[in-house]
Amino acid sequence: MKRALLLGPLLVVALAGCTDEATDDPTVDVTTPSSTAGPTQAALPPDPQPAGAGPCPYLDEDYVADTNGQHVGSVKTSADQPPACFFYRPDGSVQLTVRVYTGDASVAKALVDDAAPVATSNPAELAGGWKGGAEATDDGAVYAVAKDASAVIVSTNQEQTIKAKQIAQQAIESLGL
Repeated sequence: MKRALLLGPLLVVALAGCTDEATDDPTVDVTTPSSTAGPTQAALPPDPQPAGAGPCPYLDEDYVADTNGQHVGSVKTSADQPPACFFYRPDGSVQLTVRVYTGDASVAKALVDDAAPVATSNPAELAGGWKGGAEATDDGAVYAVAKDASAVIVSTNQEQTIKAKQIAQQAIESLGL
């Protein structure tokens, strides 16, 4: 019986802390977490599509051919600003795509994580604070990095991420990002 009497006041005190009422104490967090709330995922813009003939305004065709190790047959760009650049082999297949995003930092980071997920890719870093991931893919390799509100994602049909890394570095330098 004594236990029930002792627990009664403790229960009242414990339940008093479970209220939705605001408090005047600024050090007390009275927000109630939602059971369905998770980290907010930034809405990703659609993948860029080739819209017109090149050249790529920030990557030279000869540089891409030398770095990626394949002749470039043609270049197309997207309508985005800055445009994505699509480099094609002489047989018409895509050998390299460079996507550049500038806008919102959370979207830039989400684009990089979508292209080279942190959970599965190797860490990637470039001078100046660019960070992201690099990994082999079923079709070649990807190197994706973000800094502040910008992202650069390079996909190549080559298996070596070093080629995509070099092209990402050149794109960043050419764009002044």
